[in-house]
Amino acid sequence: MTLADGVWQQIFSFENYGELLALVRNSLIAGAALGLVGGLAGVFVIMRDLPFAVHGISELSFAGASAALLMEVNIVAGSIVGSLLAAGAIGILGARARDRNSVIGIIMPFGLGLGVLFLALYKGRAANKFGLLTGQIVAVDTPQMSWLLGTSAVVLLALAVMWRPLTFASADPDVAAARGVPVRALSFAFMIVLGLAVALSVQIVGALLVLTLVVTPAAAAARVTASPVLLPLLSVLFAVVSIEGGILLALGGSIPISPYVTTISFTLYATCRMVGTYRTRRWGAGRATTQPA
Repeated sequence: MTLADGVWQQIFSFENYGELLALVRNSLIAGAALGLVGGLAGVFVIMRDLPFAVHGISELSFAGASAALLMEVNIVAGSIVGSLLAAGAIGILGARARDRNSVIGIIMPFGLGLGVLFLALYKGRAANKFGLLTGQIVAVDTPQMSWLLGTSAVVLLALAVMWRPLTFASADPDVAAARGVPVRALSFAFMIVLGLAVALSVQIVGALLVLTLVVTPAAAAARVTASPVLLPLLSVLFAVVSIEGGILLALGGSIPISPYVTTISFTLYATCRMVGTYRTRRWGAGRATTQPA
């Protein structure tokens, strides 16, 4: 066997695939829920220019999950606590964009440092440590599933309640405030919801690559549509395809799930970007030809 064949077999090897498929039933269900949550939350992340905040929250979510792993308690709960602490701090201290970026820049290394400390103290399986950073596909047991689905339901309910006013406040905060929309309260509430969404995503794709679920699908959808209906639908579709496709492909290999999810997500984004660029150029050319000489 050549080196290339060995590498390829590590990436794609589907021996006994049917038997292995039963091992990720919980992960597939969780992946669908996370795709829905990440796709919808990502719409507002893009509208409100919060990708950097997502990364900052993920670092403290990683610290919370690492602490829970060290103390042998529920990892999802630890991840949620870390995310909520980060989201609350960003929401309270970072009302303005400049302040927000400074707060995130402080939180990120602090959270990463704590996480590394807790993992260094943890003497259990190395795979558990690695999984918090890069994701795992068979790590979702029944108790974690209950936490994941319950928290997903809370996030979806919160987004449904504040969708319209949050859309207004995200598109034009000054006009929304003048119309009596509680812009600051909505901003803080969304940061908490975002914290929950990030904590859920960490469980599947790991702390380092949360952006691929919460940011990339919505960014891809925004390249091809500005429709308030199609944008969230496409964002959810792209997120679900990325996570479910990543899980199914990773099951046939021996490397973590993250490269598969990120590759699918990036491919969708690149395709949407090319489509958007083509449509823009075509529309511009067509408009130019209709102008009077």
